[in-house]
Amino acid sequence: MAIISFDLMTALPEIVLACLAMALLMLGVFRGDGSAPAILGLSVASLVIVFFMISLGGRATADAFGGMFVLDRYGDFMKSLVLLGAIVTLIMSRRYCEDEQMQRFEYPVLALFATLGMLMMVSANDLISLYVGLELQSLSLYVIAAIRRDNLRSTEAGLKYFVLGALSSGMLLYGSSMIYGFAGTTSFPALAGVFTSAPHGEAPPFGLIVGLVFLIAGLAFKISAVPFHMWTPDVYEGAPTPVTAFFATAPKVAAMALLVRVMMGPFGDLVAQWQQIVVFVSIASMLVGAFAAIAQTNIKRLMAYSSIGHIGYALIGLAAGTEEGVRGVIVYMTIYIVMNLGTFGCILCMRRTGVMVESLEDLKGLSKTNPMMALPLLIFMFSMAGIPPLAGFLAKFYVFMAAIDAGLYTLAVIGVLTSVVGAFYYLRIVKFMYFDEGGEPFDGPIGRDMALVLVGTSAVILLLFAVPGPILDGAAAAAASLLAG
Repeated sequence: MAIISFDLMTALPEIVLACLAMALLMLGVFRGDGSAPAILGLSVASLVIVFFMISLGGRATADAFGGMFVLDRYGDFMKSLVLLGAIVTLIMSRRYCEDEQMQRFEYPVLALFATLGMLMMVSANDLISLYVGLELQSLSLYVIAAIRRDNLRSTEAGLKYFVLGALSSGMLLYGSSMIYGFAGTTSFPALAGVFTSAPHGEAPPFGLIVGLVFLIAGLAFKISAVPFHMWTPDVYEGAPTPVTAFFATAPKVAAMALLVRVMMGPFGDLVAQWQQIVVFVSIASMLVGAFAAIAQTNIKRLMAYSSIGHIGYALIGLAAGTEEGVRGVIVYMTIYIVMNLGTFGCILCMRRTGVMVESLEDLKGLSKTNPMMALPLLIFMFSMAGIPPLAGFLAKFYVFMAAIDAGLYTLAVIGVLTSVVGAFYYLRIVKFMYFDEGGEPFDGPIGRDMALVLVGTSAVILLLFAVPGPILDGAAAAAASLLAG
């Protein structure tokens, strides 16, 4: 009984979220779509409760459920980011759901189940629990992408995501089975022990390396890294904008957190084997993100390629294979999620005569027609381009320095060069807003909740360079906790 009680207390935030999600699901079933606004508000409240349970708990490192679930500071930090992304995207979606007649109670409930899967992914300590968490997240996201059943683009986005997601799940399962077959275990600590106890200089079995490659491929799909990025632009464009904002934030952080835990935990002693794969994926993602975005005219597709590029930069920290590299990844994903939440908040405000607009041309003259919206978007674009003293520069600085300290000079140089190329399309948006003559203004006012999101995210991007201590200290403690385990 004591063991069961300890396990339940260790995973208490996840259990609370699961119970609340099921309760809201039953409430929606019995009350129908008329309950959608109330369920959306209750979903946000549920996520806030879990956020405070995790971020203020001061919990000690522990294993639960036979070592399949791990609790540590790294997990708590990344879970806090995931919950933050989910909370803000649900808040931003309230008005969109009202205006676009998307008042379905399933949407916030599925977002809760997807978030639950993400929390399980971050704390996965076994290949089996990794897969269970990943699939809980993925199955919920497939449905959310196609939540507007009467919209052809939304249905197409959901179908593409489902088909390619099923392929990635198959690759991940095949890799996991290969690893189990050659190592004899699925537990992360046991896998780490297998490689630590191997005779010095002896290469791991070839089949195990093949399994690791397939495992990385499956996880690379979830973070939309090249060459597994093909779903991202179409899904970003086709899915409802709040859903796209959700896709671009919380799932990316959870998948990156899982990838870092897998690579630095059980396979930490095989850096020489997987480093070259991560370097290739990082370079390819940065190049595609920088050059493919130049030709885009739809701002959601542009943000899709932008996210591919940012994942490439974050992978630079993982490629370093050091504690400084892990800290760089954590700092990067923290700033990445804030920049994306703010940018998608601006995109959600792009509405003319009650209709959402997504073309870059629609931003022309925005500084004259709506200066209070143009200013936050200017801040986010400069930050994404990595221009100091905004937070985006800080994010790139730490991953580049980790690569240099690890001797990956070529990777760092390519990162800097692709940042210069990427700055072109970010600055082009600024040019549209401030230097071109515009058309009709966007509908207003934007609403109190959206204004709060834009002000809050802008303030973080502006002030983080002056007060980086809390983020840097938290990231350092999280990285140390991961590698200590």
